[in-house]
Amino acid sequence: MKKQIALLALVVLSACAGFAQTPEVRKKQYNLESGLAIQGYDPVAYFTMQKAVEGKKEFSANYNGVTYHFTSKANRDEFTQHPMRYEPQFGGWCAYAMGKKGEKVEVDPETFKVVDGKLYLFYNKYFNNTLKSWNQDEARLKTQADNHWTKFVP
Repeated sequence: MKKQIALLALVVLSACAGFAQTPEVRKKQYNLESGLAIQGYDPVAYFTMQKAVEGKKEFSANYNGVTYHFTSKANRDEFTQHPMRYEPQFGGWCAYAMGKKGEKVEVDPETFKVVDGKLYLFYNKYFNNTLKSWNQDEARLKTQADNHWTKFVP
């Protein structure tokens, strides 16, 4: 009986490990235009400066396979200490599209919203600012986006 329980535990743990966010999964599922998260914008600046600011190559950091640029060493250091606090939701894809249809759609890094300490990015081209649509039904879209994102990164 003990062997069966141990074997079952091993099988369950192995299955869970297969669904973990590995660097390979993150690279495949995250929005990494030109190999960079947020098209090179500083994720910390969205919180500290309340605006989108392009980072610099000399202040870069890699977190689990995803490379970020920062405006300063201080921002880079803050990110490396608390990466989950600053990473964009849904791998940096458009929050509205993730909520509405479960699709990965490009973003304009300058169209964003910080809600409850989380960074959301949005598509904004051709007279289609999806942040406006998101704001009309944010609670429902956020719940749906959270559910849809688990299909990409369990």
